[in-house]
Amino acid sequence: MDDEVKDLGTVFTNTWESFLESIPGLLLALIIFIVGLFIARYIAKFFGSRILSRMDDPLMGRFLVTSLRLLIITGAILLALQAAGLSGIASAIFGALGASAVILGFAFRDIGENFISGIILAFNRPFGVNDTIRVVDHFGKVKSLQFRYTHIKTFDGKDVYIPNSDVLTQPVQNYTADGFIRYDFMVGIAYEDDIQGAKDSIQHVLDNHRLIIRDDTHINFVAEDELAASTVNLKVYFWVDTTDFRAGALQVRGEVIRDIKNQIDKTGYSLPADITEIKLYGSERDIPIRVEFDDTPNSEAENLK
Repeated sequence: MDDEVKDLGTVFTNTWESFLESIPGLLLALIIFIVGLFIARYIAKFFGSRILSRMDDPLMGRFLVTSLRLLIITGAILLALQAAGLSGIASAIFGALGASAVILGFAFRDIGENFISGIILAFNRPFGVNDTIRVVDHFGKVKSLQFRYTHIKTFDGKDVYIPNSDVLTQPVQNYTADGFIRYDFMVGIAYEDDIQGAKDSIQHVLDNHRLIIRDDTHINFVAEDELAASTVNLKVYFWVDTTDFRAGALQVRGEVIRDIKNQIDKTGYSLPADITEIKLYGSERDIPIRVEFDDTPNSEAENLK
């Protein structure tokens, strides 16, 4: 019995001595942890103001600031455990985090892909908020970049949420990155018309239209494109401002088409319809056509049936 009491006393004494010996390490660990909290708060605040001021998406900016703070706090906790002589616990934490990452990676692979893609897009973004983009078949204005998806508003009023992994891996067409886009459309003139004269007439509209961009970089021109069945097709190329894509660029394109059509009519060039070829097969030898005259006064209209 006395030996058991002596053994218990020895254990208690050894434990107390070990505790006293570990007090400096515990105090140092506590200091490291407290200092780490202050450093994390200061650095997050210092860099956070700069990150938020440079990013158009405040949500992603706040995410980056929070991630930075958590990384610093995690580092401070691990250093504190090392200072306290609890390196085994630190190693166990790393092991648990690694195992958890593997398990969660398989369970939430799609969520993880979209999350990582969102982070990559936040740093190397091919578009900004209110840019007009096309991703696969989705076309509209970017409204926000979230953790898992990119939100765009189509021009017919639909809200589309595209997974960030698709935005990162699919081609993204940005219509407003530099504020300019080149449009083109076809004009078909008659074979008997003067091609150069028609081109000069169209070029006159391009050189004088108030909403077409004209400088050394953005050249507007007309070129022969095709000898079609009934027309010589001219292709018209011109640049417009896309700062407000929906209300600006599309309307300018319509105005240019209208003005060129009026200019062609004014200068006497034709815009012929397609020629249709009719073939007769079998015993049919004539085309039954009846000419009707409109008896309405002051009318010279003739209808072919």
